[in-house]
Parts: sequence; C-alpha cells; structure tokens
Amino acid sequence: MSLLDRVLGKPLASTQEEEHKVKVWAAIPMLGLDALGSAAYGPEAALTLLIPLGAAGLWYVGPISAIIISLLVILYLSYRQTMAAYPSGGGSYTVAKENLGVRAGLFAAAALLVDYVLTAAVGISAGVGALVSAVPAWLPHILPICLGVLLLITVVNLRGIRESGMIFALPTYVFIVTLLAVIAIGVYRTLASGGHPQPVEIPPALPKALAGANIWLLAKSFASGCTAMTGVEAVSNGVSAFKEPTIKNAHRTLTLIVAILAVLLGSIAFLSRAYRIGAMDQNQSDYQSVLSQLVGAVVGRGWFYDMTIGSILAVLCLSANTSFVDFPRLCRLIAKDDFLPRAFEAIGRRLVYSVGVLFLAITSGLLLAVFRGITDKLIPLYAVGAFLAFTLSQAGMVMHWRKQVRDSSPAIQVESQDHQQRAHAGRTHLYLKLGVNGLGAAATATALTIILAAKFIEGAWITVLAIPTMLTVFWLIHRHYVLVEQQVDCVDPLDVTHNEPPVVLVPIRRWDRLTAKSLRFGMRLSPDVVAIHLSNLEGDAAENEAHEMRQQWAERLEAPARAVSLPPPILELVRTPYREFITPLVEEIDKLKARCPHRLVAVIIPELVEKHWWQALLHSRRASRLRLALRNRGDIHVVVIDLPWFVEDPPKGSAPLNK
Repeated sequence: MSLLDRVLGKPLASTQEEEHKVKVWAAIPMLGLDALGSAAYGPEAALTLLIPLGAAGLWYVGPISAIIISLLVILYLSYRQTMAAYPSGGGSYTVAKENLGVRAGLFAAAALLVDYVLTAAVGISAGVGALVSAVPAWLPHILPICLGVLLLITVVNLRGIRESGMIFALPTYVFIVTLLAVIAIGVYRTLASGGHPQPVEIPPALPKALAGANIWLLAKSFASGCTAMTGVEAVSNGVSAFKEPTIKNAHRTLTLIVAILAVLLGSIAFLSRAYRIGAMDQNQSDYQSVLSQLVGAVVGRGWFYDMTIGSILAVLCLSANTSFVDFPRLCRLIAKDDFLPRAFEAIGRRLVYSVGVLFLAITSGLLLAVFRGITDKLIPLYAVGAFLAFTLSQAGMVMHWRKQVRDSSPAIQVESQDHQQRAHAGRTHLYLKLGVNGLGAAATATALTIILAAKFIEGAWITVLAIPTMLTVFWLIHRHYVLVEQQVDCVDPLDVTHNEPPVVLVPIRRWDRLTAKSLRFGMRLSPDVVAIHLSNLEGDAAENEAHEMRQQWAERLEAPARAVSLPPPILELVRTPYREFITPLVEEIDKLKARCPHRLVAVIIPELVEKHWWQALLHSRRASRLRLALRNRGDIHVVVIDLPWFVEDPPKGSAPLNK
C-alpha cells in the first residue's frame, strides 16, 4: 500500500458515491459544526463589545440574543423552503442566479466563498483560543496550533465526506450533551436561587464601566453576535450530500441544528447575566473564554469541566469542517458555469472535490498567518459575506414564489368549484411562502446594513473589497473560456487538402538509443526527417566530432534505411559558439517552414524520464526548456511531440516501449 493510500485511503469508484452519502446523525457533525460551534464565539463576540459598559453590559445581552434568535428562526423557515424548491443544492448561488440573474448569483457566490474561508479561520482560531484559556502556557503557540488543526481537518476531508462525519461525530455529540447538561444545571440553580446562583468557581470580576450604553455600541455588539448564524446556510448548500429521502433528511438535520443552536444562544445569554460573566481581552495572560468561565461557575474545575472544555475545543476547531464540506461543492457549481477553473469540478480519488479542499486550506491558512490566529482580529471581517448571501438568497426565493403565483393564475378559471377552491388554497400557500422569504430578505438586509456600518472601519472593508475582486476574477475566467470556445468551435467539414505528412525535426546530442528511437518514430510519421546536431566545439575538436557523427550516420542509419528502400533522414551539423541551443533550432524550424510552406513541422523531443524524484536532479532540463520555448512561440504550423525514454526497464511481460 502506498503512502498516499495510507493517508487518504484507497481510491473510490464513481459507483460508490451513493453509499458514501450521509443521514441525519452523520450530517449534524459534518454540516452543523459551524453553526453549533458559533455558540461559543458568537455570544462572546457580542459581550466583548459590551466590555466598556462593565456589569451594565450584561443587561443588554439578553435582548441582543433574542433578536439574533428571532433572525435565526426566520432563516430556518426560509431555508426549509429553499431546500424543497432547490433539492440539487447550491444554496444562495443557485437561487440568486436562477431568479435574480447571473450577476446576482455570482455576487452571492463571492460572498459565500469569502464567508467559508473566514468560517474555517475563525472556527479554528476560536477553538485554539478555548485551548489556551484552559492551558495558558500554550498562549505563545497559538498560530502553530491553528495550522496543525487546519492540516488535520484538510487530511480528514480529503478522505471523504462520510469519514469526516464519522470522525467528528464523537466530539460533536459530547459537546452537545455536556454543554446542555451544564446549561440545565445552571438554569435549575438560577431558578432555584431566585436568579442569584452561587458560582462554584468565581469568575473574574467585571471591569468598571468606562462608558454608557448607546445605539451605536449596541449595534456593534449585535453585529458581532450575528456571527452565531453564519453556518445556517450550510445544510442548504450541501443537500446533495444526503441519502434518500434527500429533502426529508436535510430538513431534519437543519431542524436539529437550529433548535440546539437556539437553546445554546439563549441559555448562554441567560446564564452569563445570572453568573455575572463577561468577555475578556484575548491577549491577556489570564484570558478565559466566556464558556470556560460559565462551565467553571456552574460545575467547577473538575473532570466534567475538563471534558466539557475539551469538547468545546474540539468542536470549535473542527467547526471549520462545515466550510470544507460546502466550499468545494459551491466551487464545483461555479466551475460548471465556467466562472472558476474547471479543475474545481473534478472529483478526487475519494469522491470529494479535492482542488476545492486544498484551495480552502491554503487561503484559510494564509488568513490565520496574517492575523496570527487571534479570533478578535478575525471577527470584524466575519458575517458580512454570510448575511449578503442570506439576503440575496431570500430575495431570490421571493422572485421564485412570485413566478409560481403568476403561473398559477390561469388555474382560477377552471369550471369546477372544487378545483377553484384548491387553486385558491394553492395560491394562498404560495403567498405564505412568499411572505416568509420576504420577511427573511428584509430582516437579513437590515442586519447586513447594521453589520456593515458597525464593522466597516474595524476590518469589514477588507471583505467589502474582496467580494468585487472575486467578481472580477469570475468574469475574467469566464471571458477566457468563452474566447477559447469561440476559437475551437467548428461546424465545417474536415479539410483534407494540403494534408501531406509533416516535415520531422529531431534534435540529437550523439548516436544513442534515444536518438535511434526518435528517428525510428520520425520515419514512421514522414519520409522527410531532419536530424540536427548542435556543437559548441571549435577547431580540430569540432572537425573530429563532425567526422565521427557523419561516419556513424552512414553506417548506423543510412545503410539500414537504404537496405529497405526508405529515404534516410538528413543530418545537419550546426555550431553554436555561444553555447545556445534553442535559437539554432528555431532558425532551422523557420527554414523548414519556408521550404515547405504547406506542411507542418513536427519537432520530436527525446527526453529521459526518471523513476525517482532525486534522479531528476542528476540530469539537465534541456528538453523541458526546449518544449516550453517552442510552445510559447504560439506557432500553429509547429507540432511538438514528446518522446520519453524510461531510465529503468518496464516490468517483464509489458510492451517494449524503449525499443
């Protein structure tokens, strides 16, 4: 078994794709980690903005969380409808493209791609932040730990989507069970104590108030807290990953994810106020995350704390997995429309879109490196792309239902009263769906406006700049594909005039097996073969070399060729006093073209092919340089043919390729 097979697993056949799709319990870890993990950094991001208010800031966490949960419910209802209407997946990109036009679809796609990259980076950085809050000695090593986690997630996803769901299932469900247990204990003790529970581990004291509450500060806190909703669209984008019944499994998965997330967000806000827990500066040496303080306050710092914080750490780090599932699928859809390189459309050895996985790993790794793995520095860039995609998706669904309503209008004219009643009921149902998506569009557009206003100066301008840049890249790629298609498209019958054999040119160094193989192949292609030998020798050495070459040519090539009545190749000896070999060859090609204007010139380039990478270091790259130089000329009358000579003999019983 090769190393690649050991790391990534053996290749899977296309026929195995269906059996590698997932059901609800595997889909929650695969597609829900981002949403569930955001419960850890979403409330903390909101509380961080309220630090200047001191203890008074805790009074505003509840109302802000209630608004966020209301938005979450609206998005849940909207995306249920989106999945039913577009079971092939694609989410915002597909919906916006088909209902608002290609430009709107690409706008949504760019926003989603940016969001997925940020999701991967923020999830990992937040997870490592939870780790260093539990083990402060590791604080100086945040970035290396982040990159190590990123590498692990990348390898797991290259192994396939079913494997990622199975591997991440244990930490996901431990996270859900332990955190819900902490919440249940905390809520019980809060209610039992009349709203003033006694913490087991006293959290750090809240700072003194440095400012009063104002609309702008609360808007910024809301904008940061909205990061808790960025994973909601993942199920809609990944519908194609579900087993049959696809839509039913997708609906159940989304319902469970949203229900758990809503409970976590509401409970964390409630208990933070009850236990007087606020956010801390992540750069502090004694930094503790909000959840670390909360778990310690409710159950203390024993084994249950360790297990809960460990599961939070794992889920936060692995929440990037949602991006690794959806990002490649979205890239595939965009590539199918020729707005991304077609390599993104190719299915890898494990039935995943490997190019998309690797591209996401590289971009999120660069982002982590630039911001040194600090969550607070990444949060301002976050949520803009997600809410822009939310808004475009909901607006697209509004147009979708309007078309459905318009198309159903003729049904009112049917004769039967029963049919009329059913038609009216159907239209009413469509109007209800339109209203849900219309409310979703208005709500997410309002949230997007607040997020942009609150976060623009802090770093959201980078996202705002990145999206138009990606749109430009999309159109440049598309224009290239259109131009190529226009140039290669052909409806004319085959032109067989001037279809003489090509003139073959073979560059040689000396008489050896590479030369013999190249000339033999050239003589099969054409009766006109020219071999060119370049020499940088001077004086007597040059004359001796030329004499030896001509003698070998006469004995080893001309005599055998004439014996079977074949025209022998022509040998041309060219001196190169400046040790240049490409220019003389190009000049010879031009002479052949002038001599035979209606014939192609086929240049055969013999090349050694080494079995091991280190062997390549022992040989010159002259063949590669020559091949590149000829192709860069863009000469349509010149054909370049690679002729390999394998350094090691092929296995016994195989065809004698080198003879």
